[in-house]
Amino acid sequence: MYRSPAEAAAAPPEPLAYVAGFDRAAARPDALFTVGTDPTSDTYGRVLARTDLSTLGDELHHFGWNACSSALAHAGHHHAERRYLLLPGLRSSRLHVYDTRPDPARPRLVKVIPAAELAAKAGYSRPHTLHCGPDGVFLSCLGGAGDEEGPGGVALLDHETFEVLRAWETDRGPQHLAYDVWWHLHHNVAVTSEWGTPGMVEGGLDPELLLGRRYGHALHFWELDTGRHLQRIDLGDEHQMVLELRPAHDPGRDWGFAGVVVSVADLSASVWLWHRDGDRFAARKVVTLPAEPADPALLPPALRPFGAVPPLITDINLSVDDRWLYVSAWGTGELHQYDVRDPFRPRHTASVRLGGITARAAHPAAPDLPLSGGPQMVEISRDGRRVYLTNSLYGAWDDQFYPEGTGAWLAKLDADTERGGLRPDARFFPHGDAFGGLRVHQTHLAGGDASSDSYCYR
Repeated sequence: MYRSPAEAAAAPPEPLAYVAGFDRAAARPDALFTVGTDPTSDTYGRVLARTDLSTLGDELHHFGWNACSSALAHAGHHHAERRYLLLPGLRSSRLHVYDTRPDPARPRLVKVIPAAELAAKAGYSRPHTLHCGPDGVFLSCLGGAGDEEGPGGVALLDHETFEVLRAWETDRGPQHLAYDVWWHLHHNVAVTSEWGTPGMVEGGLDPELLLGRRYGHALHFWELDTGRHLQRIDLGDEHQMVLELRPAHDPGRDWGFAGVVVSVADLSASVWLWHRDGDRFAARKVVTLPAEPADPALLPPALRPFGAVPPLITDINLSVDDRWLYVSAWGTGELHQYDVRDPFRPRHTASVRLGGITARAAHPAAPDLPLSGGPQMVEISRDGRRVYLTNSLYGAWDDQFYPEGTGAWLAKLDADTERGGLRPDARFFPHGDAFGGLRVHQTHLAGGDASSDSYCYR
């Protein structure tokens, strides 16, 4: 664990990447893959091991560590070790816990937390995103217990036993829809975002709900230590699906970025900045990506009436030094890089195309292979020099926007951290059979990465 962002960036580079994969047909177990990331090794860019889950139909999505740098907020207290990876099943509501010791390349299953425990102790289902916090593991969930559609919210788990302790919220105010959760530790503020309830997302994007502006379009601010709702900011109901949250890593700052998937007004996508404004928070749009006109004959059925490809911002990530913001446009197949030293005025510095609904842009390692899917989950090394991308969003949504299949690929880009710039690494491109027919969704890096830790010291 690292006391500060600078200490994290100065630590040795990651030797391994962990990648979550899932079987869309639910006929085989989902799996946790390990991939070699040491460029001096003959295992570089290769899948080293596959560890299958013990069940079927989980649909691994987001996952994370049991403990991280935020635990250092409790000076003098026992700190849990960053050792275990917790893998929630978005469809099954189960959690699988893997131990990365003694062999980090081959994690071993040590515990399965059943859906019934999550429902009984926290009142939630469909676990989506987890972050290790100072008091436990925060697990955002889309649904309520059992067949209840909502409200979704955040469950709190023990760092070391992984027992579900309780629901984190004590007064949720108007919050009903859920997606991500993050925080500003030094300011005792948590932030949550909105997607939809299980019934709104599990069958794919529902045009009636989208055009009816019924998906999430707000940010919520909370008192971190009590779970008490403080403020709701509505971004406007045209801005549908407020997903990933990326707060500044510098613990003295109290701003961050949120990605919005689509505007129903013009199919654009956007990034918003939340920031302190007096004794309240405010939010403003700082990045807009327009839709790209396209021949309807080349579009999937869901998009033909519009004659355009929406960018579909499905992930964003902020480098540990808070300088570089990366924005995944999964629809057009682009990863954008912005210089955000002034977070109110991001400056576009580079972009790379891979895949895309109509572009099907190839990777330099396989120039004759048209790619499906697009830059989706993006992960950044602690020093900011390496950017990892996976290409699957969510099974039902993959099928709508890439009906011929997404395949599976993991790409690494080299980033210029001085002037800006991105270049795909032709030596690093595990894809297709490398993942045994599973789709891949999220990557985390051994030793931590840009989205794993919140820091206690500047």
